[in-house]
Amino acid sequence: MKLRTLSFLSAALVAGTSMASAETSGPHALKPVRTNPHGRDIYPESGSIERLSPALDDLLAPTAKIEKLAEGFVWSEGPVWLRRQSALVFSDVPANKAYRWSNHDGLSVYLDPSGYTGSTYHFREPGSNGLTTDSQGNLILCQHGNRQIARLVQRSGTTGTFEPLVPYFNGRKFNSPNDLCFARNGDLYFTDPPYGLEGLNQSPLKELIANGVYVAHPDGRVNLVSGSMTFPNGIALSPDQRKLYVNQSDPGAPIIRVFSLKADGTADEGQVFFDARKLAQSGRPGMPDGLKVDALGNLWSTGPGGVLIISPTGEHLGTLMTGEPTANCNWGEDGTVLYITSNHSLLRIQTRVRGDGI
Repeated sequence: MKLRTLSFLSAALVAGTSMASAETSGPHALKPVRTNPHGRDIYPESGSIERLSPALDDLLAPTAKIEKLAEGFVWSEGPVWLRRQSALVFSDVPANKAYRWSNHDGLSVYLDPSGYTGSTYHFREPGSNGLTTDSQGNLILCQHGNRQIARLVQRSGTTGTFEPLVPYFNGRKFNSPNDLCFARNGDLYFTDPPYGLEGLNQSPLKELIANGVYVAHPDGRVNLVSGSMTFPNGIALSPDQRKLYVNQSDPGAPIIRVFSLKADGTADEGQVFFDARKLAQSGRPGMPDGLKVDALGNLWSTGPGGVLIISPTGEHLGTLMTGEPTANCNWGEDGTVLYITSNHSLLRIQTRVRGDGI
């Protein structure tokens, strides 16, 4: 794959893609460098940890290290832990594939295709993006190319059958659903920027004016939560389910916005919770992208430099410094191991806190 030219830097950062091509050898798992006394394989170290507050020690041990598990992806995204399989599944959005990684089996293709099952190609990033599971453990996918939220209802080998779960808003196709999260009452919140479309906002396929934040209710109703964000991306709920956090991947306004939720699942106009402009202006790579919340209410948001760790009051406690644009993160295993999809790589780190709802 040819390197993208520097002139496309801003557009690619907005869209959540990186400048370098994937490893020429293709996706592959790395080998453990040793096994610790507890019998766990330890993988090569990658990046570093920036500690800005002593409070970070409650979330990450002083000896915690970032490990690299696999590499060679075009743009890795949307990690989710499948409990039934004891495995992680994540997207490679431009490649239109989803991969599976486990401590026991290593790396394999899980879905091909993952986000676009058609034959006419009009997409810059056709694959699945954000992934989650429903209350029954079914895989739920944001599909760029199919422009819908879908449920995986059957899988054979590396192919799957997808059931449209949220295909339209007021009879119009979505842009390219990006990330999503379930509330405990079954409401599904998701973002719909134009990253999957060629030309982004100028794509002739774009049917919705807003790059919206939506909520889909269990009875099939879909409501617009916010239409004012330029490039909404990662999305997560606070542990008390009263607040909705949404990342904005806009180089002109790289922020995390917080909304107070109403009884019907919609929200107020929201306000800026965290402003990442100074971090971005310092030259750190990446924009606010994926977002998760731990059981204590701290935000783990990808952003300039890697994964920003932010307290419930908005204090920047530290950063998992990957050194490259970083897409998303999520907890797996016993709920304390954070997996990170970082550019061409899959990373992980042991934390001292559980992911909310894990």
